Amino acid sequence: MERIVVVGAGLAGLRAAERLRRRGFAGELTIIGDEPHRPYNRPPLSKEVLSGAQDPESCLLPSDGIEATWLLGHAATGLDLDRRVVGIGDDEVPFDGLVIASGCAARPWPGAEGIAGVHTLRGLDDVAAIRAALAGRPRTVIIGAGFIGCEVAASLAGLGADVTVVDQASRPMVPLGPVLGARAEALHRRHGVGFRLGTGVASVAAGSVTLSTGEVLAAGLVLVAIGAVPNVGWLAGSGLKLAGGVECDRHCFAIGQENIVAAGDVASWQAGRGPTRIEHWTNAAEMGIAAAANLLAPPEEQVAYDPVPTMWSDQFGHRFQVAGHLADAEEFHTVVDEGDVLVLEGVAAGRLVCAAAINGGSRIAKYRRKLMAR
Repeated sequence: MERIVVVGAGLAGLRAAERLRRRGFAGELTIIGDEPHRPYNRPPLSKEVLSGAQDPESCLLPSDGIEATWLLGHAATGLDLDRRVVGIGDDEVPFDGLVIASGCAARPWPGAEGIAGVHTLRGLDDVAAIRAALAGRPRTVIIGAGFIGCEVAASLAGLGADVTVVDQASRPMVPLGPVLGARAEALHRRHGVGFRLGTGVASVAAGSVTLSTGEVLAAGLVLVAIGAVPNVGWLAGSGLKLAGGVECDRHCFAIGQENIVAAGDVASWQAGRGPTRIEHWTNAAEMGIAAAANLLAPPEEQVAYDPVPTMWSDQFGHRFQVAGHLADAEEFHTVVDEGDVLVLEGVAAGRLVCAAAINGGSRIAKYRRKLMAR
């Protein structure tokens, strides 16, 4: 290969580009990003950056050492498999190898685009807009009690804001399960966050959110935190399989392709447990590395990507952590429950399949190593 294009200038794209160079690729490397920023760390956005404890510039990841052509602020608009070119508006970038790492976009509330005071949070520019809106100390409604919604609620409550979180689910952060979810709700309520759980949203307007119960919540600021959508629109009509993201085999290659890999939030690959797509920091970093290595390797040296996922979320000085797939557990056993520390083991057929904790310290890292050794 003489020309490799990486579409996506986030963590997965950065790690892929780094690995390409470290594996000896000396050809032409082009990195395309739809944001004007060099790669940056996203986890602090909903926490330290939003609260003002960390400057946005401190989120930038080291990237100056990568010899590449950076096309930033230019979203990819198409892919021609026969001609091997990526479209960028009226221009085209040819490739011999392609890394798709275009990530996800925040899922908007239908019909709320353009309504004053309604925001989503995915990138640096989103945080800047929300921080500007906070200057008037508005009452805030967060639609969605997932990880981003709860992290933002914790950040804003820490600033003294009046925050209410709305979700159809009966508890926050559903993937964590009922025990950790209940602890999370109690933690938030102790810090003044209000909840409307088991409740839908009927409509969103400038200055208010109307719930399915008929209750109207005043809201000078509304954050829509209802998940993310893989950025695959630019691949429509390309011939790639796109159900739930870019469909890949267990070596990260797009199905039916020998010179195209995908990594990070946008990739849905055949892991040992079936089709899998993970939207967490660790997976973006590790899959970017794995995909790039396999792109350069001959078939007999390619390594299947089947990691033990891990994630964390910091809220009100408490760290929620997970190793493994919580959905695979048939039951959970409490290992530690002392003060602010809670550690759970998830088992299936009597076998450890995951672990979850609040303030578990290094325990989750140990559980991950144990699961990886199996």
